[in-house]
Amino acid sequence: MNMALPALSPGRSFEGGLDPAERASRDEIMSLQRERLAWSLRHAYENVPFYRQAFDKAGVHPSDLRDLSDLAKFPFTVKTDLRDNYPFGLFAVPKEKLIRVHGSSGTTGKPIVVGYTKADIDMWADVMARSIRAAGVRPGMMVHVAYGYGLFTGGLGAHYGVERLGCTVVPMSGGMTERQVQLIHDFKPDAIMVTPSYMLALMDGFAKAGLDPRETSLKYGIFGAEPWTNAMRQEIERDFALDATDIYGLSEVIGPGVAQECVETKDGLHIWEDHFYPEVIDPLTGEVLPDGSKGELVFTSLTKEAFPIIRYRTRDLTRLLPGTARPGMRRMEKVTGRSDDMIILRGVNVFPTQIEEILLAVEACSGHYQIELTRDGRMDEMTVHAEIREEVYGEVDVDATGKRILKRIKDTIGITTRITLHEPGGIERTATGKAKRILDRRPKE
Repeated sequence: MNMALPALSPGRSFEGGLDPAERASRDEIMSLQRERLAWSLRHAYENVPFYRQAFDKAGVHPSDLRDLSDLAKFPFTVKTDLRDNYPFGLFAVPKEKLIRVHGSSGTTGKPIVVGYTKADIDMWADVMARSIRAAGVRPGMMVHVAYGYGLFTGGLGAHYGVERLGCTVVPMSGGMTERQVQLIHDFKPDAIMVTPSYMLALMDGFAKAGLDPRETSLKYGIFGAEPWTNAMRQEIERDFALDATDIYGLSEVIGPGVAQECVETKDGLHIWEDHFYPEVIDPLTGEVLPDGSKGELVFTSLTKEAFPIIRYRTRDLTRLLPGTARPGMRRMEKVTGRSDDMIILRGVNVFPTQIEEILLAVEACSGHYQIELTRDGRMDEMTVHAEIREEVYGEVDVDATGKRILKRIKDTIGITTRITLHEPGGIERTATGKAKRILDRRPKE
């Protein structure tokens, strides 16, 4: 088993400087990708029976890759493939070579299990350190990590990246909102890493404690693990007086750290393309779309040893754009939703983030909301549950506000829906991790 990987340049240093790949030209990145992609396809074919069978069935061989565009000849990997090979069927190294496994929660069916060699953990720490630095954090700063620890990749992925960058980590994990508020107030961290929905819960916690969130020491927020809009960014930045950037990742590809927004531009997430090769496809036909076209994001790992992933369909919807702050690396537009959380209501495609943007454009509404789906006879109905901001509660005309929101939804999305406006605290809060945005109460077919 050949583990030798093509390198861009020897050695890496994160003591305040950029990684060599961040300074590379587009041509240098693409040249490296061709070499590493050939290695990754060969590594998967030779060491994972699933990929050997899938490639053979599709009539392709790793040697067929002569250019990056040739990747389109290879078959996709989907989430059911990972579940069908539970727990270790997609690993490319013997179990004794693993130093860690992570997995999904497994709340529906078997969990997704992923593994890491020491080299994989080092690479993950590198891209996380690169991401955290791109968000504005510098060595010597303190970072409060409120992503969940354990099988979920968020907490430990952030933890190792903070340490690799040369920062102090506060490994808080999720939950215990009152204690989170106390430690942020007492420890005075420079940055926080957390889901955007839980950041809103922390904002409630500061208000409950009689503290002004704008007076905290926090300068930078790195938010991920769920889609969130620029409208929510503006709310978080306004209420906490910090710079908020987006981080992207998923366990199947590595965990967080696949892509990161740069604080100096905040114009989409630069993909660390020296380790992860992106494509955007038509979600219906599977056809690869040109850069700039919106579709489903697909990733192929270029350097992973234990768990190579080939053309993994993420179900996340975005488009690829040229690099800006890191010119050699393409950006992905902020994920606006997933093809599997799209609501089709009377023939109209609706994403939760569309509702979020409309609500946050109304001064009286907070960022807490849920979408309830019911069925009346043969007709699906949608009710938006939103929450009035505490500082204006009792002063706003609730009926007029509700009518204004319904009109905006109709004018913007083209659907007629219902709305229920709740008092402050009336929407269920997320204790740890991702918010539950959709309540599907329709009868199961």
